[in-house]
Amino acid sequence: MDTSQVNTILLDIDFSYVEGTICPVSFVKNVLRYRILFPYALESLPTVLYHQWNDSEFQPYRDAFPEEARKSPAAFQRHVEELMAKDVKIAYLKSLQGYLWIKGYQNGDYTAPLFPDVAPQLKAWHAAGKTLAIFSSGSVDAQKLFFQYTGSGEARSATEDLNYLITDYFDTVNAGSKTEGQSYVKIAEKLGRKCGDVLFLSDNVNEVRAALSVGMKAVVVDRPDNAPLSEEDKKELVIIKGLQDI
Repeated sequence: MDTSQVNTILLDIDFSYVEGTICPVSFVKNVLRYRILFPYALESLPTVLYHQWNDSEFQPYRDAFPEEARKSPAAFQRHVEELMAKDVKIAYLKSLQGYLWIKGYQNGDYTAPLFPDVAPQLKAWHAAGKTLAIFSSGSVDAQKLFFQYTGSGEARSATEDLNYLITDYFDTVNAGSKTEGQSYVKIAEKLGRKCGDVLFLSDNVNEVRAALSVGMKAVVVDRPDNAPLSEEDKKELVIIKGLQDI
């Protein structure tokens, strides 16, 4: 696909663990969802409680919990375990999980493993003067954290911060649903572009169709382990195997 007439590349990060555009499905499914929000949080919490129970950095997360849970680190641990066993969706637990998620990145326990073609292509587009932006179901903060710690996942020393390549970040709060055409109009307007000047890359055919419906250029990125494409999808949509195909 020729991008000579495109001045902006809009990329998807999918945190729903069913597709992958720039990183494998397994990272979101096995690490972000299951390892970080559940086992990783439970495994790392005792160490955090032991070393940071009275630290000013940890206090806002601790103090958001009910008084009964704040009586001691042991009581706090039990309360967290009970909530997570029941998969309770409550703000103070989500905040704690987010804190542990950030710490995991900072400690080098995991990194965001981009497909091999992604970082070189993003750098090439950036060097060529293309504007790069992200649209994800994950929050803007989660997107920035993701790009701050990209790498092989083997060690913190292997990470690379790629946020300098990204001009703007969009999520369902500041842009709208990823399957509604108006969201892409809003993104183009915020970037100061016409829809036809923007190329959207996603693994989700419904998102691609939504972007196409408002005149934005859009292609499907078909990565290994992604949901299979239908024959109709293959006939109607432009499909690539990696960013090097553009």
